[in-house]
Amino acid sequence: MKKALTILLILVVFGFGLAAAASTPDQPLKGKISISGAWALYPMAQKWVEEFTKAYPDVKIDVQAGGAGKGIADTLAGMVDIGMVSRDVHPAEVQKGALALAVTKDAVVATINAKNTQLKDILGHGAKRDALVGLWIGGATKTWGQVIGTADKTDVQVFTRSDACGAAETWAAYLGKHQEDLQGVGVYGDPGVADAVRRDPVSVGYNNVNFAYDPQSKKPVEGLAILPLDLNGNGKVDPEENFYATRDEICAAIADGKYPSPPSRDLYFVTKGVPASDVVKAFLRWVLTKGQAFVGDTGYINLSQEKLKKGLTLLGEK
Repeated sequence: MKKALTILLILVVFGFGLAAAASTPDQPLKGKISISGAWALYPMAQKWVEEFTKAYPDVKIDVQAGGAGKGIADTLAGMVDIGMVSRDVHPAEVQKGALALAVTKDAVVATINAKNTQLKDILGHGAKRDALVGLWIGGATKTWGQVIGTADKTDVQVFTRSDACGAAETWAAYLGKHQEDLQGVGVYGDPGVADAVRRDPVSVGYNNVNFAYDPQSKKPVEGLAILPLDLNGNGKVDPEENFYATRDEICAAIADGKYPSPPSRDLYFVTKGVPASDVVKAFLRWVLTKGQAFVGDTGYINLSQEKLKKGLTLLGEK
């Protein structure tokens, strides 16, 4: 009898324990995350933060733009948890502990003033790569006529980026060089270049897609036009090369490989090694999975599942 009561008591206590364990809710995700870096990733990062903190309101995330160079420097120095980087991570940065997770894709486009007196001809002829090399490298291209192959003698005002950034490095890579080789008046940040071009009717610059196109209308930002690339070099923009009217069109061209790489490129979140913080790892895991649902509507291009899975593997996910 005593043995039966003992067994019964053990079962009751064990069952109560299981019930208590089953009724105990998961611990809510709490903590802080700091992010800095590339202007190219800034709008996407803001959207991800907005959606993630809806699900996890006890997580506070600070996002600051300032260029890819700042993002990776801040990360390796331990000043932020995540760096936004819009270029490939250099081997020297990997040696210092940089862990790069590809999270989305976009591109750099050449931007011009919408009031350029040669706008119709510019949009019809486009610019050959060699003409762009002459604008930013070496200075052989000086007039709009030389850019588009006409007799126009209007001088071109060239703008470039003054900050260490992925947009400049990517645009330079398309021209066969590096950011330090780019000539022109240096302007800080994506918004700065866009504003400079909007103020000068004869100017040309380059911007990340989400600073060249308005997020509401999805057309080029008011005052800007996109300088089309004459990819086949035949002196005109053929129908298959004409995909700049809206953000949706250029994003589709990037996704389909019609727009060259560079200046299209993958964008990265970079950490210093595998994050020790559970909240940072949870955010990165969410970006690589559920967060991908917000990529297209924000004006970016989804990566392949293979690249996303590689990022999860780097984080130690199976």
